[in-house]
Amino acid sequence: MPTEYDLPEDVTLMILDDDGPFRNRLGRAMEHRGFNVTTVESVAEAMAKVKSDPPAFAVVDMRLEDGNGLTVVDALHQAREDCKMVMLTGYGNLATAVHAVKLGAVDYLAKPADADDVCKALLAGEGERPEPPENPMSADRVRWEHIQRVYELCGKNVSETARRLNMHRRTLQRILAKRAPR
Repeated sequence: MPTEYDLPEDVTLMILDDDGPFRNRLGRAMEHRGFNVTTVESVAEAMAKVKSDPPAFAVVDMRLEDGNGLTVVDALHQAREDCKMVMLTGYGNLATAVHAVKLGAVDYLAKPADADDVCKALLAGEGERPEPPENPMSADRVRWEHIQRVYELCGKNVSETARRLNMHRRTLQRILAKRAPR
């Protein structure tokens, strides 16, 4: 299958994410770009894959139901030093980005990440930074996505979400009632 990307010989890719629809959509998109994709949804599944057959590439979600994606990044780096990994998260912060890179990740992308951005990050040369995304999310959209994620994790409890986000409950209710910004 011809692709616009210059792929290496080993194109095995593991995608670890507990968000099923996102994981499957990204998996299909990466297959269309020429990768041989394996999808897993838990740290336990990923660790078993790393032990049995470590991939050449990996896309790893930060927060998972059974643990932290940094554990998998570390294990992958130990099992296969040349594995190129991209960390995905809905919770972007500098400390975890630095930690992920120190453990062996080549880049750190905010969810929902575009398949082209993931592919560019995985295939970037040594010391080369991928170009910034063509159409990045606006700051308002990133904020809205973060609020929605925390709201979901709090079981759609407005009071608990407001407490965790350190905002007034009524302000949060107004934000939740609006449509997502572009």
